[in-house]
Amino acid sequence: MSDRKEKYDCSTTAVMPAYNEARRIEKTVRRTRDYVDRVLVIDDASTDETAREARKAGADVLKQSSNSGYIAAIKRGFSEADTDIVVTVDADGELPVERVPNLVQPVCTGEADMVQGHRDHIVRPSEKLLTWLASFGGPVGDSGTGLRALRTNLAQTLDLHGACICGIFSLEVLQRGGKIEEVPIRLREVEKPRGVAWQHFAQMFYVGAALFRSWVSS
Repeated sequence: MSDRKEKYDCSTTAVMPAYNEARRIEKTVRRTRDYVDRVLVIDDASTDETAREARKAGADVLKQSSNSGYIAAIKRGFSEADTDIVVTVDADGELPVERVPNLVQPVCTGEADMVQGHRDHIVRPSEKLLTWLASFGGPVGDSGTGLRALRTNLAQTLDLHGACICGIFSLEVLQRGGKIEEVPIRLREVEKPRGVAWQHFAQMFYVGAALFRSWVSS
């Protein structure tokens, strides 16, 4: 274990969904290992050498039998985690993993059930719209961030219905009585294509449905 790992009493697993990230995942895993006890990469049926590069960097790797998407991958990672806390990290290296100790500590001490990295900028207007919609259910913060720390036993209860995590992840934590805090983060520049996030249009339905169920049951 790297001596850069922060000294806190809770054990931690980083859950890292990955699809065709062979060019970037080795560096991301190595950086992340400095701050957690275990890196668990969920290879979403990549067609490149993602799994090999992740293992080379020291990650445990689980391979999906077919390309099932980010939510299926992250839920599998949660189900396999056996530590006190899980941390979600994207495989592309955009997220500043050096901030992980700042996310983990409040969860470890019981001050929060989940701590999110609040990004310095959000590129897609559709993501901002989803956060606005989800905020009708409470203070969801940066609801589309990929960097979070939360109690493993809470993570394993989440349904995460939808096309992506935007809006729904934070909303479900609130609906389960969880306390959310945030830590500001600055994204790294990563060269990657950014197409239209069509799944955000479908996600509005899922967030709306979750809000409706909450209002009906209250």
